[in-house]
Amino acid sequence: MSINIPTLAGFFRYQPACWVRASGPDAANFLQGQCTNDLRALGKIPVVYGLWLNVRGKVIADSFILRGTEPDTFWIGSYRSPAAVIVGRLEAFIIADDVTLEDATASWSAVSVIGPEGEGRLKASGPTEGFIFPGRRIAGGGLEWIFPAAMAATVGARLAGLPEMAAVDLERARIAAAIPSVPMDLGPGDLPNEGGLETDAISFTKGCYLGQEVMARLKSMGRIRRRLLRVRGSGAIPPRPARLFAQGRAIGELRSAIGEGADGWIGLALLSLVNLAPEAELALAADAAPTVRLLDLP
Repeated sequence: MSINIPTLAGFFRYQPACWVRASGPDAANFLQGQCTNDLRALGKIPVVYGLWLNVRGKVIADSFILRGTEPDTFWIGSYRSPAAVIVGRLEAFIIADDVTLEDATASWSAVSVIGPEGEGRLKASGPTEGFIFPGRRIAGGGLEWIFPAAMAATVGARLAGLPEMAAVDLERARIAAAIPSVPMDLGPGDLPNEGGLETDAISFTKGCYLGQEVMARLKSMGRIRRRLLRVRGSGAIPPRPARLFAQGRAIGELRSAIGEGADGWIGLALLSLVNLAPEAELALAADAAPTVRLLDLP
């Protein structure tokens, strides 16, 4: 079954769930030993997207990591992974490291800018306060601008004339592009590979980090038992997470969903791949009629 990926242009105002400053002489080595991706690339590229795992390789949070303008300083940001969760995860492993974590989330704000005109404005504007980097909201990325909250009027003037996008439009585009949202689609009970994040968020050459042994074992085995797949349903969107059934057997959960069309919706569901046929019809209860169909091959 086909799925339409919306074409968006404009900007979206939001408050990051996390914007944390990490500083100190040991900050670089400490973060490198905790993040799933290789932070040594910073400087060559503006941002690294990575995950914070537990010892079992399950997803605690995701983040963008950037270098700060001051020496030995990094910024850790996330759309939806809370600052308290990320700070708690990192502080649990600060032992003799000279690292300070400061939650600055409340005093910063952000916009996502999507489309050639808006992205062109940011790229052509020259140096500006805050941080501009590629995002992960839609297929193709767009740009994120994280800035001190006091700059809101200046940012608004820079983007004047561009359409302001709604959250539902971005969510529809994200789901259509099968981009997982952490912790909504993947959380502490789930592996990164189950959402396809091994490509963008994990380095298999950087060396040790918490959960690295599990990631290496999954890579060598080459198989997972569950996968985040796109689905389409009819009728009202159920509260999430919603259990999904195939022929009366529970096979997974609907994790996120958004309305599409007059009487339907699209979503991302984490499903067991065991005996899951491409033509499988899914139901929201063991004894209910099927109302959900797969959009992706298992």
